[in-house]
Amino acid sequence: MTISESQLQIWSNQGATKSSQQTHNSIRNALSRYQWPSNVTYNAYLQGSYRNSTNIRADSDVDIVIELTSVFYSNLTDAEKNQLGIIPATYDWFAFRQNVITALCNYYGSQYVDTSGSKSIKLLPNSGRIRADVVVAVTYKHYEAMRLVAEGMTFWTVPRGQQICNYPKQHYDNGASKNSDQQTRGWYKPTVRVFKNARSLIATGFLFPKHFPSYFIECLLYNIPPSRFRVSFQSTFTNSLNWLNTELNNDNWQRFVCQNEMSYLFGNSIVQWNIDDARDYVAKLIYLWNA
Repeated sequence: MTISESQLQIWSNQGATKSSQQTHNSIRNALSRYQWPSNVTYNAYLQGSYRNSTNIRADSDVDIVIELTSVFYSNLTDAEKNQLGIIPATYDWFAFRQNVITALCNYYGSQYVDTSGSKSIKLLPNSGRIRADVVVAVTYKHYEAMRLVAEGMTFWTVPRGQQICNYPKQHYDNGASKNSDQQTRGWYKPTVRVFKNARSLIATGFLFPKHFPSYFIECLLYNIPPSRFRVSFQSTFTNSLNWLNTELNNDNWQRFVCQNEMSYLFGNSIVQWNIDDARDYVAKLIYLWNA
């Protein structure tokens, strides 16, 4: 027994977007009402599945980044910074995070601002505003041989202080390119949504979805060759599963990259996925298809 083409097509549909934009606008308004220290500039933007048009109906939270842009961090050594004439800033990410928390509490009330999370501030829903994961970040510049090669954002976990670097612009641009007429002719993003919806189904009987994060699923499918997409959802689903099942069970998985193409998908860092969880995810999808 297989999953019908009509069911896969339903799973391919994008979830609601109006509520995410309303929440985004509300947060931008809250920040604009705050009296910021002089010379502080920032940018607030959507990221994750809502930004990348891969959100599904089951996605209830919207991811929003508030990025400090008037200063930046980098991978340069102190000696390299001196050579490039980069001087230390007097205002840092830690001060900015506290200012963001104060701005949100002043506007919404502290009862709606949950700061207990290690990576993000949770803005609780109210009056048409959906729940938001607010990531407070600062501009990050990645250099190689003292030449700037990529710009992203960085933040630290609380309270452990573990630094996380991400590249949402590159992730978005590469996803758009993968979805283009030159590569998958618009099949990539709908297929990502199919795989996310299938995850939600198998999670009820096999494994909690926290082992199969949306970000990593999207990155997993990014590595599938464009030739595996198109024609129909059934053929795309089975072609993708067969390719992943083969590649994840030989050494080729070590070459898989995140969609931003700045790091490998599998490894031991906080921004990488566990290869055993990925294999388990694909195996369960195969079982779902067959059973």
